[in-house]
Amino acid sequence: MRFFQSLLATFAGRPIGQGDIKSQNTKMIQRIQSIFLLLLALCMIAVLFLPIWHKADPISGQELTLTATSLGYNKPGAGLAAPGNVWLIAAFAVASAAVALFEIFQFRNRFLQLKLGMLNLLLILCTIGAGFYFSNLGEQMLNVKMLGTYQAGFYLPTLALLLNLLANRFIRRDEQLVRSMDRLR
Repeated sequence: MRFFQSLLATFAGRPIGQGDIKSQNTKMIQRIQSIFLLLLALCMIAVLFLPIWHKADPISGQELTLTATSLGYNKPGAGLAAPGNVWLIAAFAVASAAVALFEIFQFRNRFLQLKLGMLNLLLILCTIGAGFYFSNLGEQMLNVKMLGTYQAGFYLPTLALLLNLLANRFIRRDEQLVRSMDRLR
């Protein structure tokens, strides 16, 4: 019950008692960078369920769709085989979401949060790169003259990249604020 009272007090703008650890933790999780990191994790999880790339050949009636876990045909033709390592996209996306969720709860150690943010930047770039690589493989597998289209699953890591940069900016701003307060003491 006390937790909900402190949560309501936080949203109402009333000061929270210094001795109440639960309300201090709740207040720290409510920082804007925590919201950015949560949205980043949701974007990377959504990559697992949305198509990344799609190509249709109206002449042969074949369609090729790339998701985070598969590159599949609706009508397999003669001599067409999908590459087997497409799961790398899903692995990078899950790792990025896990790092973002872990980073939210590391609010007491902002330097570690910044390091995790850089790791997440690398994981998101690997997700984008793997999606681009496998979509290029798909381009070569089905009617080279026609181009495939990138779907929502391809653009979500780009949004996650932006959210990661914003979260890192606000984490850095918090660290600078704490350091300036330490200088005043």
